[in-house]
Amino acid sequence: MARKPRVEFPDTFYHVIARGNQRREIFRDDADWSFYLERLELYRKRYDFTLYAYVLLSNHVHLLMETHRTPLSKIMQGLQFTYTQPFNWRYRTVGHLFQGRYQAIVCEREAYLVELVRYVHLNPARLRHPLNPWHYPWSSHRVYLGKSCPVRVETALVLGQFGREVGRARRAYLRFMEEGLPLGHVERYYEAEQKGN
Repeated sequence: MARKPRVEFPDTFYHVIARGNQRREIFRDDADWSFYLERLELYRKRYDFTLYAYVLLSNHVHLLMETHRTPLSKIMQGLQFTYTQPFNWRYRTVGHLFQGRYQAIVCEREAYLVELVRYVHLNPARLRHPLNPWHYPWSSHRVYLGKSCPVRVETALVLGQFGREVGRARRAYLRFMEEGLPLGHVERYYEAEQKGN
């Protein structure tokens, strides 16, 4: 039976989660992680979406993004397909790398953006074998601290919530991140829809 098409709207804020098929690894070495980020930036430029945060983990990806004219399905189809083909060729594998459809959670940007950025950036600390989120290289957390990144990440909206002066805003952002460490998994960030009234 055919799947129902996604209902998509322009200028929509999404929390996107793409998982490896059967929870398998989708990144095996630094070249894989880097190549995925190259693809992400290529499609960001091509389809002009706004990226607020990302984290790449060994078997899944979180993206916080806002689409404009191009539907999310077209963006994700291009990104995942053009990552999967070279991955399969490189490792001499076949078939699906990603588990079915990605999960796309529609969110109210004004209400959830800052909390979701923190949640995404703290993902490495919630793994079965936790990693240090402050030094994790495959996250956009570093961009919020003024470091370079191969993908253009929109930080002004989030940092603006912490102050007008950039240095002070970054320090407040870091305190906010630290306060979030004990929170663990937050189920409401995975709910089907988080739109305002």
